[in-house]
Amino acid sequence: MDAAAIDALHRSEDARLQRFLLKRLGDASDAADAAQETYLRLVRALGRTEIEHPRIFLFFVARNVAINLGRRRRFEKDLFRSLSDDALGELSDGQARTEAQVIARQQLKLVAAAIDELPPRCREAFLLSSFDGLSNGEIAARMGVSRNMVEKHLMKALLHTRRRCSDFF
Repeated sequence: MDAAAIDALHRSEDARLQRFLLKRLGDASDAADAAQETYLRLVRALGRTEIEHPRIFLFFVARNVAINLGRRRRFEKDLFRSLSDDALGELSDGQARTEAQVIARQQLKLVAAAIDELPPRCREAFLLSSFDGLSNGEIAARMGVSRNMVEKHLMKALLHTRRRCSDFF
């Protein structure tokens, strides 16, 4: 599939793809981001293999991107739940709001420090899972290790991060 064929696919399927992603993600901005990521993954895949049914592949990739983005959003929501709108709404004065923001920054620094302490391969697996939203299989393929090793890395990372942050959260 050449650049002209990709462009033609984009022109013919973009509106349908946007509706597909909007239905799954519920947010137009997230749908637009997911559509862009979908096309990027399609182009990358085309560089490695021949795709017989590009339209079907496009929507298969879009589904995976939407799932991964949903996971990432849930992870971010859980990570920053101490800064939820409800919690900030209950704070009545500016000083309390500032204190909450300082505490949240400290929590974020603590989590980042805990992640930085991980061994390089463990950290890589954790970041690919948590922030890039990749599945264990995708991480295994990217890192050149087994799914079992990815699961061990993720478990180690979660336990370490939980241990390091347990006193603060």
